[in-house]
Amino acid sequence: MNSLCVRGLTKRYPKFTLENVSFSLGEGRIMGLIGRNGAGKSTTIKAILNMIHADAGSAEILGMRVTEKETECKKNIGVVLGGINFYPKKKLSAIKNTVRSFYGDKWNEEKYLKYIKLFEIDDKKTADQLSTGMKIKFMIALALSHGAKLLIFDEPTSGLDPVSRDDICNLFKSLVKSGERAIFFSTHIISDIEKCATHVTYIHDGEIAESTSVDNMLDKYSYIKEDGKPTLEDIIVSLERTDYDDKIFD
Repeated sequence: MNSLCVRGLTKRYPKFTLENVSFSLGEGRIMGLIGRNGAGKSTTIKAILNMIHADAGSAEILGMRVTEKETECKKNIGVVLGGINFYPKKKLSAIKNTVRSFYGDKWNEEKYLKYIKLFEIDDKKTADQLSTGMKIKFMIALALSHGAKLLIFDEPTSGLDPVSRDDICNLFKSLVKSGERAIFFSTHIISDIEKCATHVTYIHDGEIAESTSVDNMLDKYSYIKEDGKPTLEDIIVSLERTDYDDKIFD
């Protein structure tokens, strides 16, 4: 079963259109959604989560259509969108108790204690005492504590230093090892996809240009580099540059 299946998602704005976005993500896989700023990455995620009303198309999470079973879908996922904003002076334990109340019997306190210990998080601290990287780990700990099978992140490594980015990428790989969950994350940092993703979806001006495994992407565009195999960054940079080839600048 696919963890995430998106079919023909379309959202029209006066100056931007997300057009016929389709892709799927299987269990045990990590997909990076790559594209320049303004390409439609955040709009895609918000449409998947039914945070904005799509004009056409659908999204399914764990085989359930989000618009039909939104509550059930969201009980099975963990989501981190953009900047992580907690009440800054709230203790993490208080934030956890609020989150716990949403999930009822699905919440597992033993797992929560296990993961905050593993991530070296002191939940007696307040939210404003955490670094951005530790906030991401705290959100992951909360998601795993209610058995989330799909984790969705919008630019999770943006603003992190290289060491912290590597740490998050390694954590992502560990989280899918069991084959029981999948991760979908947007980014404009191509190297993060190279480090941890099994699949890549490239969005350009609101349309999906490619959605395939990282290996297939590298093979398909092997001609881009004559003196060896190209990196994913070589490919994306080349495809972005091609967009200007058809334009005339005075």
